[in-house]
Amino acid sequence: MGLYTRLGDSGETGLSDGTRVWKDDLRVSTYGTVDELNAVLGWCRVAATGEFVERLVAIQRDLLDMGAHLAAPPNSERARTVPRIGAEQCRRLETWIDESTARVEPLSHFILPGGCELAARLQVARTVCRRAERAVVSLHRTEPLAPEIIVYLNRLSDLMFAWSRQANREAHCPDVIWTPGHRPSV
Repeated sequence: MGLYTRLGDSGETGLSDGTRVWKDDLRVSTYGTVDELNAVLGWCRVAATGEFVERLVAIQRDLLDMGAHLAAPPNSERARTVPRIGAEQCRRLETWIDESTARVEPLSHFILPGGCELAARLQVARTVCRRAERAVVSLHRTEPLAPEIIVYLNRLSDLMFAWSRQANREAHCPDVIWTPGHRPSV
């Protein structure tokens, strides 16, 4: 199979059941944003070590399942056979959030994104995840989706924040507290 097909040259693409839609269709935009999130997590993974690596791979696999689900029109045969994100995957993320937050000081202020390389990348992943969540909610309002997809993305963005703090702590890089209205003199 070749890498290019020329089938999308007119601005259309195919959903997983073969249905042709415009490339800016809400469904395509939604699974495209989930794909972007997956790519950002791959970028995070190359800066990660230890348990972060294995867990990021697990999340990337979940996101491919989610993308397959989103690419299938709701009443198609394909929609009945694709893997689903369920409560089990959401609970796994909650467990990882709890483990991570137990390893850092309690948060009492807003913090600025940044710190070590991995933490900064995880913060970017957090914001892309929030955008994916917004896209899924928009699609859900027009074509109801499994509610676990929204829950999963909500937990995943929280996890990216928790992991960014954990990565900074492990790198001995303190959080930078946001001070409203603070303008440094240079």
